Amino acid sequence: MYAIVEIAGQQFKVEKDQKIFVHRLQTEEGGQVEFAKVLLLDKDGEVVVGAPTIEGAKVSATVISHMRADKVRVFKKKRRKGYRKLNGHRQNLSHIQIQEIFA
Repeated sequence: MYAIVEIAGQQFKVEKDQKIFVHRLQTEEGGQVEFAKVLLLDKDGEVVVGAPTIEGAKVSATVISHMRADKVRVFKKKRRKGYRKLNGHRQNLSHIQIQEIFA
């Protein structure tokens, strides 16, 4: 059984006991989170597609930890002009584990 869920503006294919990284959630570590925007649900080969979401379906998860992703470096340069610009960015992430999918 799997579901496609919208979490913090992104869509994820999730299964029970799966661990994923999502954009930072406002829940503290060890807290429970429920996601009600279930877009697609597959239960033993029977696929249900929402329009746009499935009524009554939800996914519960536990927040394992909050962390930051690796640094992404953005380097801009214009040749022969002496123009060089270096920027960095680290995204805040939450590590969550899917507990159960309610259909």
